[in-house]
Amino acid sequence: MLVAGPNLTIDRTLAIDEIRPGHVLRFTDAAITPGGKGVNVARAARSLGTAALLVSFVPGHTGAAVAALIRDEGHRFCPIETRGEVRSSAIVMESAGRVTVFNEPGPAISEEDWERYERALGERTRSGEALVCIGSVPPRAPKDAYGRLVALGRDSCRFTLIDATGELLAAALPAHPDVVTPNLSEAEAVLFGRADEDVESDGEDVRERALEAAFGMVRAGAGTAIVTAGKLGAAFCDDGRPRWMAAPQVTVSNPIGAGDCFVAGFASSLESGAPHTKALVAGMAAAAAGVETPLAGSFEGARALALAKVIERAAPASS
Repeated sequence: MLVAGPNLTIDRTLAIDEIRPGHVLRFTDAAITPGGKGVNVARAARSLGTAALLVSFVPGHTGAAVAALIRDEGHRFCPIETRGEVRSSAIVMESAGRVTVFNEPGPAISEEDWERYERALGERTRSGEALVCIGSVPPRAPKDAYGRLVALGRDSCRFTLIDATGELLAAALPAHPDVVTPNLSEAEAVLFGRADEDVESDGEDVRERALEAAFGMVRAGAGTAIVTAGKLGAAFCDDGRPRWMAAPQVTVSNPIGAGDCFVAGFASSLESGAPHTKALVAGMAAAAAGVETPLAGSFEGARALALAKVIERAAPASS
């Protein structure tokens, strides 16, 4: 699996009793790890026994430090050096269960930087591998950055998958990616102009909204669309008939990175030759296993396999 995750972070996963704006607050625990959605996918793919190569920008001294941390975790990694310093993200987990995420944009890049990134990625494409384009891109990257990568991988990869938001996702759809995997709020932002980006989807109408969004993503250019809705499940559409698959019930430790685990599970299964419905089960199981652990993208492969059996025993995907 080839993972295009251009915008690395240093993740700070922080525990606190309660966020109280305007006060001096002290965290009760902190974990500092390499982060970004591409890292999470590589981490989850490794748990599933799939080899992933991550290609990312590494700005400045802090970028070099994050690159070292990525290699320390045992991931295959292709760094693209740029100016500036790597961004950081704070995942703040309150004792009552609420999770708030603070994301920095990262340093701006030039057109020449992006061209170097495309060349590095193109040199590493393989006919039997998936190309997964995931997460944000640095400021001043081309608006159609992932659309360009889809075109690059169309003839040289097994399939292309996009997990992105906003203009980045909207501009990739005309390039006809094989698969897109936005969450519900991300899909609705592109299709209907909704601005919020929630950690969890909620409400009695989530299933109907997700089915509508999956159908809309296919009409907009995706070959297959999967619209995830957190702990509730996901909508799936590849033939004009959207279907729904419920998620297994698990105890949530950290919901951040669930979508990245889903992408790793789905892409790993599809890359191995499984049909879409089987890959959907694998993705759902990986996401469920991922939220049970405090570190985004980290879980035991055996737990994901066990959860896949639970999902398969449940009702099949339905409209």
